[in-house]
Amino acid sequence: MAEAFWVHSPGKGELHGLDLPAPGPDEVLVRTRYSAISKGTEHLVFHGRIPASQYARMRAPFQEGEFPFPVKYGYLNVGRVERGPDELRGRTVFCLYPHQSAYVVPASAVTPIPDEVPANRAVLAGTVETAVNALWDARPQLGDRVAVVGAGMVGCCVAALLAGIPGVRVQLVDTNPERAAVAAALGVEFAEPGQARGNCDRVVHASASAEGLARCLELLAPHGEVLELSWYGDRPVTVPLGEDFHSRRLTVRASQVGTVAHPRRDFAQRMALAVEFLASPVFDALITGESAFAELPEKMPEIVNSTRLCHRISYPGE
Repeated sequence: MAEAFWVHSPGKGELHGLDLPAPGPDEVLVRTRYSAISKGTEHLVFHGRIPASQYARMRAPFQEGEFPFPVKYGYLNVGRVERGPDELRGRTVFCLYPHQSAYVVPASAVTPIPDEVPANRAVLAGTVETAVNALWDARPQLGDRVAVVGAGMVGCCVAALLAGIPGVRVQLVDTNPERAAVAAALGVEFAEPGQARGNCDRVVHASASAEGLARCLELLAPHGEVLELSWYGDRPVTVPLGEDFHSRRLTVRASQVGTVAHPRRDFAQRMALAVEFLASPVFDALITGESAFAELPEKMPEIVNSTRLCHRISYPGE
């Protein structure tokens, strides 16, 4: 027996019970320890703002139901394997699974968490995976001047990985001055948009706002590139391509985690690398709240509409 969180209508969700099947020979039964809310995407899902043209593309790996409603959605889940192959039984694993207290999936769908990575930090694996893919797309070089505009979960993870590259100047840019403390914990500079340093070789955009994208273009040096990580759902976005956009030969390029950006890596290798990075305690700065699973229907509206970063959900036994 398990319980799962379902979104039934705009801004409303419920817990539903379900019976789990017995795991097959190549499957695992996982008892969830923690999940986390990916606030940007889950805000759109919770309010029914996924465009109809993107229903298929935006499906989570183990989503049930169809957009807009009812739907069981989510992809940041850490649990313990109760049944499965000997090499996985008893291990803590990460899975791209919705908010559910236990589940059965193919053994190939879980990533073992190394002993040096705490389970309550490992919920960030899916977000760090997005950041890894972004840097494979951005290809920063020694000595680059880089701004990350938008200090949400994805932007912060990108900044944290950039901070580990020697000689790269990193500045995290956000309208919320409270993000300065997070930037300091990650080891990078912080600036509000009006004070951000320009002449950047590349800018990573993760604010999901037209104003943020416009500021990214302003911060670029000639021949610079904006890597666009934001997903705007059903909102139209105005991009300022007039004035000196062409004369400065600027570029706006998309990055999306659904495709592995490295030509010699696959999905499993990318996720394993993301989990390795989570051995660093600097990522604890991104966990800014926690609630019990039983409280999720009541708490979800406030969580997805807040300015917090990663909100963690704890399950019975933790």
